[in-house]
Amino acid sequence: MGTVSPDQPASAPFDLGKELRALVLATAPRLFAVTRIHPYEDTGESDVEIAAWGMAHENGRTEVVRPGQRLVLVSPERVEAWFSRDGVTAQLVWLGPATAASLGPDLAA
Repeated sequence: MGTVSPDQPASAPFDLGKELRALVLATAPRLFAVTRIHPYEDTGESDVEIAAWGMAHENGRTEVVRPGQRLVLVSPERVEAWFSRDGVTAQLVWLGPATAASLGPDLAA
């Protein structure tokens, strides 16, 4: 008959929620906002807007959404080219890496 010595702790029970949160944090795409900079020729000042939101995946595939439109492009650099037109310059603003995950929407930050 086998025994367990007191100095060998029993293994912790499997925590599915913890494993799910770790998987999500490890594989999350990088998130960014697509901003557009509109220069005013008469004053030299600029106005900015958030034109869309995007996700860049590990393989480079990039998805961008804004009201009424969804784009799938080969890279984030293509997003800037797509949104830069007629003197308006697009710039991506990257959000920092995710550090927390929650199974409930009320706990997500």
